[in-house]
Amino acid sequence: MIEPVAITTPEERFLVGPGHPLLLLAGPCVLESGELAWDIAREMKAICARLGISYVFKASFDKANRTSLQSFRGPGLENGLRQLGRIRSEVGVPVVSDIHESCQVEMAADLLDIIQIPAFLCRQTDLLVAAAKSGVTVNLKKGQFVAPWDMVHAVGKIRAAGCDRLLLTERGTSFGYNNLVVDMRSLPVMRKMGCPVIFDTTHSVQLPGGRGGSSGGQREFIPPLARAAMGAGIDGLFMEVHPDPDKALCDGPNSWPLDKVEPLLQQLLAIREAIGETTDE
Repeated sequence: MIEPVAITTPEERFLVGPGHPLLLLAGPCVLESGELAWDIAREMKAICARLGISYVFKASFDKANRTSLQSFRGPGLENGLRQLGRIRSEVGVPVVSDIHESCQVEMAADLLDIIQIPAFLCRQTDLLVAAAKSGVTVNLKKGQFVAPWDMVHAVGKIRAAGCDRLLLTERGTSFGYNNLVVDMRSLPVMRKMGCPVIFDTTHSVQLPGGRGGSSGGQREFIPPLARAAMGAGIDGLFMEVHPDPDKALCDGPNSWPLDKVEPLLQQLLAIREAIGETTDE
């Protein structure tokens, strides 16, 4: 049985899980300069309010796993968290960002509503335990190298550390070199662990290292994969959005255009309504 997870926002408290509105974690891959993040957060908040979707703004303060040393990483821990805190209070939306080291947890927990564990760090015991003990909801991404049923061990680490507010995110599996595929069986498999499951519809079309010094992506496959995941039964979506993906400083090839978000979400909600409650039994 999936236990709903509570997210406390600046304006309200909402539940994620079966029988509750779809959760959407969406925003740019990384915090860029200027007012871009604020503009995206405001637009996404308005879209989700119209559609009855629970919205959380996402952006990384530091992309420590970029392919090249010359790649843009973001504003860093202190400045980035400060920006996320301002978006949280000024726009009135909850925020999520990823951490890479245990020493970042304490500061992140003061400003984030959800702490995210990157896929490539999903087995790092000290990081998982530190995040679990923070008292903040944890979004754990399944590693590209991990079988979905083996995520039970990572879930066990977090629960043993006292955290019962846990989301699991599917973001594709390595398939040879520079390629990912999505096994839709992983969604019901992970839901049987009792956690709400999120589908990362944009990182799933990433081509890791596909451009030599940076990752590529196949943006055109975002809609069909999102539709398939919604049909399989999920509790939320993760989506990187940008007003001009081709000019994004990180993960542009697998980001979805901001002006195309609402039509896609309308389509996905229609699928969710059509299939009704999914028990995975």
